[in-house]
Amino acid sequence: MSLITFSDRVSKILMVAAAAWAFGLAFLVMGNIIGRTVFDSPIYGTAEIVATSIVIVVFLQAGYAIRSRSMLKADFLVVHLPDVVQRILLAIGYLLGAAFFLMIITGGWEESVLSFMTGEYEGEGALRVPSWPARWTVLFGSGLAMINYLVMAYIDVFRPELLNSEVDGDTTT
Repeated sequence: MSLITFSDRVSKILMVAAAAWAFGLAFLVMGNIIGRTVFDSPIYGTAEIVATSIVIVVFLQAGYAIRSRSMLKADFLVVHLPDVVQRILLAIGYLLGAAFFLMIITGGWEESVLSFMTGEYEGEGALRVPSWPARWTVLFGSGLAMINYLVMAYIDVFRPELLNSEVDGDTTT
């Protein structure tokens, strides 16, 4: 299995997991609202769970957003440049994206380990939500995002589909 296929599969699985998580959060919030207004009994810890979950959902979906070309891109000037220049600018952009997520990983590594080791939590009172799952999801999601930026750089700069068609003798593509 190639790195491209692997990153695609992992990205899609994580995107589905994040969507399911967000769907479940909607029911948690709805249950909290109904419990608070109708029964005068809220679901304690809803705010802490939602706050932690938002970070988790975002970083689980980051890899898929990159791979599906859904990240924000302003290319209104770039599209008017020659193909070679476009590919160079794409490579620079992808490498900067990969570098950004690498900085998140290196900057968050110690805090993530410490959070796990010390049992760091969010919230006070009725429900204390552990912080380490969100911290480790940020690291994992950033790692996948970095890989996907590098995969995108390979695909858009080297255009392997064109190379494969030339090797096969098919030059119609």
